[in-house]
Parts: sequence; C-alpha cells; structure tokens
Amino acid sequence: MDRTQDNSNFALEQLRALLRSEKLSTDGRLPTERALSDRLGVSRRAVRRALDVLEAEGMVWRRQGSGTYAGPRPQSWSQFEAIASGTNLMEIMEVRLRVEPQLAQLAAVRANADDVGRMYDLAARISNSVDADGQELWDGALHRLIAQSAGNQFFLNIFDVINRVRQDDLWRSIRELARELSHTHRVSHDQHKAIVDAIAARDPMRAGEAMRRHLLTLQESLVRVTSLDHQDGPDVGASVSAHCLDEMSNA
Repeated sequence: MDRTQDNSNFALEQLRALLRSEKLSTDGRLPTERALSDRLGVSRRAVRRALDVLEAEGMVWRRQGSGTYAGPRPQSWSQFEAIASGTNLMEIMEVRLRVEPQLAQLAAVRANADDVGRMYDLAARISNSVDADGQELWDGALHRLIAQSAGNQFFLNIFDVINRVRQDDLWRSIRELARELSHTHRVSHDQHKAIVDAIAARDPMRAGEAMRRHLLTLQESLVRVTSLDHQDGPDVGASVSAHCLDEMSNA
C-alpha cells in the first residue's frame, strides 16, 4: 500500500488545495468521498477524517443524502436540527406516508421523459451501490427527483423539510441497520423500479400505491429493529443507538 494511503494529513492538504482552487460544481458541492479517495490516492477513512477537520473549521458542511459543500453550514440548517431533536422516526414515516405517495401521483402526470430517464438511472445507482453511504445518497436523490417532478413548489418545500430532518446522522444509521437486518436491498430495488415504471406509464394511482408500499416496507423494518431492541431491555432504542454510534465512529 502506498505510504499516503492512510495519511489524513496528506488528504487534508489536498482538500485545502481543492477548496482554494474553486474547481467545484456551481453549487459548491465536493466530489463524493469515493471519488476523492480515488482522486487523491488515499483511503476513504483518511478522506473522512480530513473532512471532519474542515467541517470543524467551518470550511465545509455536510448534508446527508446530498453531499459535502464548500463554506460554512447555512444558518437555516440549525432549525432543522432543532426539529430533528424533537421528533422520532415513526413520526417522520407517518408524514412521509401521507406526502410522498401524493408526490408520486403528481409526478406520474407531470414528469417528462428526461425526468423519467434520470429516475431509472438513480434507481440503478442505488442498486449498484456497494456501501450504505452510497445507497443513502442515491436513494435521497431519487426521492427528491420524484418530488421535484411533481411540479408543485410548495409540496417540494414540504418534502425538503422532511428530507432534511430525516438526514440526522443517528437516524440515518438506524435506517442502515434496519436495511441490513431486514435484507431488503433486493426488495427496495424492485419497489423503486415499480414506482418509476408507474410514473413512466403515467399511471398516478399505481405510482402512489407503489410509493406507499415502498415506505411501508421501510417502516416495517424500522419497527422490527426498535421492537427487537425493546425486548432486550426497558430503554427503547438504547442498544440500537449504541450500535449506530459505533458504526458512525468506524465509518
């Protein structure tokens, strides 16, 4: 292995140079951790540690499901962190089950051919992702594209609030654990394809029902994880949270 492979200081120097060069996308988003790892010739662990330093310095900020961005975290983001601390996964799923099927129905009416093509591409990227981070990234992108294709800005704003709240690191880790224990990767792929197929066929009722079934599968997995945890002791979610924190620290 090259001596720089696990050198976080080397990664940090290179990332600082990238930020100074301003050779980023128009929205300030950095390449993915995997792309940075390949580009810099270092491990993803080294990239993550370097990004941790840059985030602490206010040089970058992370938005789960979207990526890492140059600059300080927008002040508006703090309000979503406050919302996240005052709710729970089941409440979020209740809201998603009432919002996202409607968005899928509207997308079936209003999405154009380019939108549908991108949906199929994102569904394939989710399926082909070999790690939870990639799956979460592309899954969020697909669901947002469906919401965007619904053609209703107010609805999209509501979706973005939900999406930002569900991007809390701990909750993301719980979802990853639920997928892992429930072995739903193949099921999720088939369900994503069913949603996009219905949108492509311009069948609003089928699209809404496909989205509803997909979200119910996720909800069932989350209930199973927290229920199993509850059987081990009175503190519901404690061991799940501990497991997720371990996963996050080892990422």
